[in-house]
Amino acid sequence: MNSILIVEDEPKMRRLLELKLAEQGFTTFSSPDAETGLTLLSQNPIDLVITDFRLPGMNGLEFLQAARQVNAALPIVVMTAYGTVESAVEAMKAGASDYVLKPFSLDELVLIVRKELDASKLREENRSLREALGHRYHYENIVARSDKMQQVLAMVERVAPTNATVLLGGESGVGKDLIARAIHQHSQRASGPFVKINSTAIPENLLESELFGYEKGAFSGATTSKPGKFELANKGTLFLDEIGDVPQAIQVKLLRVLQEREFERLGGTKTLKVDVRLIAATNRDLRAALEEGSFREDLYYRLNVVAIDIPPLREHKEDIPDLARFFLERFAGEASEQPKELTPAALRLLVDYHWPGNVRELENILQRAVTFSNGKLLDTADIRFDPATGRPVAGATPVLPEGVTLEQWEDEIIREALRRAGGNKSQAARSLGLSRNALRYRLSKIGVPDPPEKDS
Repeated sequence: MNSILIVEDEPKMRRLLELKLAEQGFTTFSSPDAETGLTLLSQNPIDLVITDFRLPGMNGLEFLQAARQVNAALPIVVMTAYGTVESAVEAMKAGASDYVLKPFSLDELVLIVRKELDASKLREENRSLREALGHRYHYENIVARSDKMQQVLAMVERVAPTNATVLLGGESGVGKDLIARAIHQHSQRASGPFVKINSTAIPENLLESELFGYEKGAFSGATTSKPGKFELANKGTLFLDEIGDVPQAIQVKLLRVLQEREFERLGGTKTLKVDVRLIAATNRDLRAALEEGSFREDLYYRLNVVAIDIPPLREHKEDIPDLARFFLERFAGEASEQPKELTPAALRLLVDYHWPGNVRELENILQRAVTFSNGKLLDTADIRFDPATGRPVAGATPVLPEGVTLEQWEDEIIREALRRAGGNKSQAARSLGLSRNALRYRLSKIGVPDPPEKDS
């Protein structure tokens, strides 16, 4: 049985929360102020805290920071008035797990509490991943023998049974859609629909209607009503790929669905309720997008409940032989033929390649080799890399200086651009193809002080 600490100075609200949570089987402790709350926290085994943002004496933000010193992993849900969303974002930055806007329904709060307890349990279990020696995870259509990919599947194993929102990160072609589908198939929603939408594949002016649907007459050509992806995914999972490219106007509506589980169709007035688990994916650095102002902070913190980063293929090359065998067997099955095999030299060529297109590029190259080869064996001559990415040639000059990593080289390029611009950040950002805020973000990451702006 989980124990919850309620910190709320309004007696009627505090009593309502106590009764509702007790009714749901939780043990509750309550306090009218932050100081008493900290005492209760230090003396009792508390699993989650619900606190008002505005408190007498020590305010909610100060209480949150003090509570983090008592228990750094403790999930904390902040209650705040609707007009102070900025305060909620500030609290999330300081370490709050989630927030709820007043006025709210008690059922909505219970859902958030259960979600945060699930996520907390997941994080706790994940700490023991590296200690789970010998345990291997297997998922259909996913090849993952390497330690890095096993860690990804271990996260899938733990997050799938919960209702936590998941944010998948990783380069294009690493298999984010496969991981999203695995989470759905091993969840309590497996019998429900799995609906996928790629925000970059749909024109911006059509994306809203694709997500939320539209009513007849909502726009020219809307001769009938049509449900959107959220309605189609009800009781199931919606996989929203390339979340970082969603326009800000639609980000606001996504935030509302995540907070209140409701929306209206385009051109409609009826409010629709949905029960959908959202899995989002991006190949962008969303924190950089926050700095640029192209992605909402409150939406980011709603999405980033459980983050799973999928490594690029070049970081788990030990999976390449098994991946190659998997693809060759699948191609053969589709053609009702015996699978072709790679010669040791061809396999070595694949392992030595840098794979900018990741697993998707490996699949495409092997399919091309199978299509154009005549024999049962695939040799080096059958492996044709995409000329746009460049094939490594023995003895050729390396792309990077000897002993320098890509990250170190990028940092030096940023410093050099700033030097050449004479300290003018706007000019340096233009030369690098970045926004000024994005450059500031990268400078802070590499520890370069933010110099005073110099005019051109």
